[in-house]
Amino acid sequence: MANSINRRNWIRSSALMAGGLAFLSSTVSKLAAMPVVRNLGFSPITDETAIMNAAPVMKARLLANENPFGPSPAAKKAIVDSLDTSYQYAFSSISDLSGKIAAYEGIKKSNLLLASGSSPLLLAAAIHYSKGGKNIITADPSYDDLPTQATRFEGKWVKVPLTADFKLDLDAMEAKVDENTGLVYICNPNNPTATIVDTEKLKAFCERVSKKTMVFVDEAYIDYLPDPKASSMMGCVIAGQNVIIARTFSKLYGFAGLRCGYIVGQPETVRTLSKYTSAAMSLSASTVAAAIAGYQETEFLKDALKKTNASKDYLYSVLKKEGYTYIPSSANFVMFPLKMEGSKFTGELMKRGVGVRNWRFNNQDWCRISIGRMDEMEAFAAAFKEIS
Repeated sequence: MANSINRRNWIRSSALMAGGLAFLSSTVSKLAAMPVVRNLGFSPITDETAIMNAAPVMKARLLANENPFGPSPAAKKAIVDSLDTSYQYAFSSISDLSGKIAAYEGIKKSNLLLASGSSPLLLAAAIHYSKGGKNIITADPSYDDLPTQATRFEGKWVKVPLTADFKLDLDAMEAKVDENTGLVYICNPNNPTATIVDTEKLKAFCERVSKKTMVFVDEAYIDYLPDPKASSMMGCVIAGQNVIIARTFSKLYGFAGLRCGYIVGQPETVRTLSKYTSAAMSLSASTVAAAIAGYQETEFLKDALKKTNASKDYLYSVLKKEGYTYIPSSANFVMFPLKMEGSKFTGELMKRGVGVRNWRFNNQDWCRISIGRMDEMEAFAAAFKEIS
C-alpha cells in the first residue's frame, strides 16, 4: 500500500467496521465532546536531543537539571534484584511505595496518585483545568510544561512577570484570578530562576486562592532546600484545601531516566485526574523497587546535596572571577545574565562539549546551568573562560 496504517489507526478502523453505524455515531459524539487539541510543534525530547547531538563530545551535560550523583547504591541494587520477578505486574510493590509515601507525608493513599514521573500528571492537570478555555496562571518565566500543554487543548496561558528579585509575584498572580481561571500554577523553587517564595506567604496564598480555584504547587526541587518538610505546602492538602502538590524522584533522588513521580491532592481531585493518565500502571517493576529502596534514604540524599552545594559554590566562584553576577540558587541549577546573545553563547559552549540552556526575559539573555559533578563544572569553567 502507498500509505501505511499504524496500529492505532488499524484498530480504530477495524472497530468501526465491526461495530457499524451505531458504533460510529456513538464514537463521533464522544469525539465531539473531547477538548480541542492544537498542534504547536512543541517537542521537548526532540529539542533536547537536537541540542545534545550538536556537541562533538559531551564533557559536561548541564542542561537538564539532573542529579549526576544518583540513584543511590541501594536503589541500583533493588533494580537488579527486581529483575527476576519483573515478569509480574508490580501491584503489591506499588501499594508498598504508596504506603511509604503516605506514611511519611501524613496523608492517606486516597490523596496520592503515582505516575512515571510528574510529566503525565502535569499533562492530566493541563487537560482537565483548561476545559472550556479556562485560564492557567503562571509566573513568567517558570516551568512551562503544564501551561504549554494546556494551550494545546483549550486553555489560555496568563503570564505574570517575576518580582525585581526574580521571585514569583504572588500578589500579582492572585490579582489575575477571575471566574475564568481554571488553575494557578506555582513552581517553588522556581525553574529556571531557582528562587523560592516565603513559606508563610505561600501558605496564606494557597489558603485564600484555593477557595476560588485550584492551586497547583510543583515541588520538584523541594529536596534541595535545608528543610523540605517545613517549606512544603503538603499541610494545605492535609487541611482539606483545594491544592495539588507535585513531587518527583527525578531530581535529588537521581531518577530522571527511571521516571517516578506523584501528586497529592484531595481524594476527589485524585480520582478526577486519574481519568487522564495510566498513573501507577505506567511504572516499571524496577522503578518501583528502586523508589521503595531510595525513598527518604537520608544519608545518600545528604551526600548528594552536599556534593551539589560544593559544585554550586565552585560555579559561583568561577562566575565572580569572570566578572559575572548570578541569581542565588535554592535548587540544583543557577541562572546568570549573559554578555552576548543567548543562542550564540550556548552554541559556543556546545562546540566545546558543554551543554547549558539559555532564556531571554527582562530584555536580557540568560544562561541556566545545571549543577554537575566537579569535573563537569571544571569543564564548564575551562570553556567559559575561553568565550566570556
